[in-house]
Amino acid sequence: MSFISEFREFAVKGNVVDLAVGVIIGGAFGKIVDSLVGDVIMPVVSKIFGGLDFSNYFIPLAGQTATTLVEAKKEGAVLAYGSFVTVSLNFMILAFVIFLMIKQINRLKREPAAAAAAEPAATPEDIQLLREIRDSLKR
Repeated sequence: MSFISEFREFAVKGNVVDLAVGVIIGGAFGKIVDSLVGDVIMPVVSKIFGGLDFSNYFIPLAGQTATTLVEAKKEGAVLAYGSFVTVSLNFMILAFVIFLMIKQINRLKREPAAAAAAEPAATPEDIQLLREIRDSLKR
């Protein structure tokens, strides 16, 4: 098998296509979570803590006197721990949503298996015939 045909076989397998679709949907979902955290959750948290803007929390490492993170980064190195808090919150929300999705998928997989286990298995025809012969010989 040539390298090109082997690669073509690999690339069109269902798993590779499923993975590509998952990555694309995951990227889009990540943007949704970023917006949720940055535009909905963090403003509420900021309001609770007295109007603080976590995205502008930083420690200047080069003696900057700037008041915003963007200006401070232009002047030198900064430790932007507010951005880290926001990104960490993004991760926690994304991980929680994925956990809920996996939990639901696992529950849905278990239900058909449990339903199938509840039904008694049909007795094979040859076993049924042997039982009938045994019962008729007993009489």
